Amino acid sequence: MREVLPELMEWWRAGETIGVGTVVATFQSAPRPAGASMLVGPDGSAVGSVSGGCVEGAVYDLAQEVVEDGTPVLKRYGISDETAFSVGLTCGGILDVYVEKVNRETFPELEEVAADLEAGRPVALATVVEHPDPAWLGRRVLVRPDQELSGTLGSPRADDAVRDDALGLLESGHNATLGYGPDGERRGEGMRVFVWAFAPKPRMLVFGAIDFAAAVARVGSFLGYHVTVCDARPVFATSTRFPEADEVVVEWPHRFLEAEREAGRIDSRTVLCVLTHDPKFDVPLLEVALRLDDVAYIGAMGSRRTHEDRITRLKEAGLTDDEIARLSSPIGLDLGARTPEETAISIAAEIVAGRWGGSGEPLGATSGRIHHPRPRLGAEV
Repeated sequence: MREVLPELMEWWRAGETIGVGTVVATFQSAPRPAGASMLVGPDGSAVGSVSGGCVEGAVYDLAQEVVEDGTPVLKRYGISDETAFSVGLTCGGILDVYVEKVNRETFPELEEVAADLEAGRPVALATVVEHPDPAWLGRRVLVRPDQELSGTLGSPRADDAVRDDALGLLESGHNATLGYGPDGERRGEGMRVFVWAFAPKPRMLVFGAIDFAAAVARVGSFLGYHVTVCDARPVFATSTRFPEADEVVVEWPHRFLEAEREAGRIDSRTVLCVLTHDPKFDVPLLEVALRLDDVAYIGAMGSRRTHEDRITRLKEAGLTDDEIARLSSPIGLDLGARTPEETAISIAAEIVAGRWGGSGEPLGATSGRIHHPRPRLGAEV
């Protein structure tokens, strides 16, 4: 929803009615992730995508029907479904798409969601997309850390179960469809709840104000990271040189990272790219980085010789073999990259592979499923 929210809010605030189709579950090689949305506006225009082009026409028609009828619909499109072939879903994937009618009356909480997103506050939106009792369909609640639930699904048991799981999804930063019994029973089935987990953007910390850092910041921003470039040299660390970065900080890298750790702004989604390849900067920085409890990625740039010298210095500083093993160095995948832009792609590729468990090998040289599954959470289905 995040990518179509500006258009959605413009129509919603104008009192218009919009058809909204959302991918709530994917299986096999589905082209779009859970949470991808498509709008059908009051003027008949389409905004966004649920399948990268495969089933948009069918969802568009269904959204118009739902706007007219008012009853939400959960529709599955898959390779074994004749409908899927007729609309072009021949990629082998399966999509569950939830289509609903959205306006001020059916979704009064939307203004709250938009305000939280604009302010960077974490919020989860949980919607009942399947239930044996039609009266439950479309009910939704807002879940925020350290706050009471906003709204109700219909029972305290269901509210408590969904709140607990939605908080877990917010922590990990991904969307999911969760399965329960009709009253929120953990071991039951019949009710499915889709949770949009609108967590703040994950962070990418880029250390070293060099030309490679500008390319890495650009790619990081494209991938959805909140990008910070840090360097102790004010003549190089300027917003003019790094227009794609969300912030540019003039500070010794190890001091900045230590301050961010103490402030609680480093988490399991944070990635660190150490591009200084200068011992006086990167060794003190890596002493802090490699002892952080939980970050997604730590990579350091440099030649093979620089890498060997760095490892020696880190051992002399007292780091253990297990701590040093967390370091990706030399940084990036072997793409044969030479330019800053190519190097940034190789770094991004290593980060993505680490996030999803990819091998980094050409897909043509591998077998099995293309898309790796997310880590499972409780009753996620």
